Amino acid sequence: MLPSLQAHVERVVQTLKHEVLNEFVVVSEKHLNRICREAQDWYNNERGHSARENLPPGWSEQPEEVLTIKLKHFACSTRLRFLLKHYWRRAA
Repeated sequence: MLPSLQAHVERVVQTLKHEVLNEFVVVSEKHLNRICREAQDWYNNERGHSARENLPPGWSEQPEEVLTIKLKHFACSTRLRFLLKHYWRRAA
């Protein structure tokens, strides 16, 4: 493994351990695989990353700017029994 890549891998593993796996008692390999798949999807498609101006890796551009913010304009989805949350703006 490249030395520069090792730090990134360690960070992903640390996030997985501290934000996800510490909250579960894993009972089987199948259970662990399901938790890891959900966490991977959340990490790559919903969680904002500071190195990308808080965009998830799966996004290519910033969302359009909003000047008026109302609670009814937003929605929340959860994964892994409300452990991982993702908020987004509802369509107008």
